[in-house]
Order: sequence, then structure tokens, then C-alpha cells
Amino acid sequence: QLQLVESGGGLVQPGGSLRLSCAASGFSLASYTIGWFRQAPGKEREGVSCISSSGINTAYADSVKGRFTISRDNAKITVYLQMNSLKPEDTAVYYCARLLACPASMVVAGVMVRSWGQGTQVTVSS
Repeated sequence: QLQLVESGGGLVQPGGSLRLSCAASGFSLASYTIGWFRQAPGKEREGVSCISSSGINTAYADSVKGRFTISRDNAKITVYLQMNSLKPEDTAVYYCARLLACPASMVVAGVMVRSWGQGTQVTVSS
């Protein structure tokens, strides 16, 4: 069974950057559409970004457009979420997920989820 593993979370100051990684334990992610979601304390989990298996199609939540970039490595083993210009409101547990498809709007991405990773904490604070 595909198990997703996130890494790269941590504590960063406002305006700083982090890069999250999503890999599959024992598998390549080459054939899978992958999304990133986040959940802040007391809030519902929300879709952040997704990328198709080919890497051609991507989508972003309005709140992160222009600041976050999703990508896959050449071998498609790992999916990355580069997060720049981080804000305190970006603080959350970030999850990667296997998706049925990468929708045009991340608002509906939740219904596309087929499996979840365990999450990695991102804290933006001075």
C-alpha cells in the first residue's frame, strides 16, 4: 500500500522560506497526482496545491498563489512544495495526499483524495 511521507517542516520567521517534500515509502510517485493540504488549529483542512502525474497541470489556493510553488523531480520520485514569503497565517500541519485528479480549483480538491500522509508541522513566527 502506498504510504506517503512528508518532510521539511519547521519553525521559520515571517518572510522566510521552507521547502516541503513528499515521498512514497518503497514506491515512486511517478504515476500519481499529488496534492498538498494544510490544517491550522481550530480550522478545517484546506487544499493548498496539486500537481498532475505528468507535472504539466498544477493548481494553487488563492491564499498561496505567487508565494508557493509545487514541483516534481525529474524522476518523479518526490513532490516538493516551495514556500516563500511565509506569513504567520501559513502556520499549520501540512499533508501531502494522493489525488484522483488535480482540479482547477483547490476548493474541491478534498473530494479527490485517495490517501493521506502523516503531516509535517510548519510554524511561522518571530
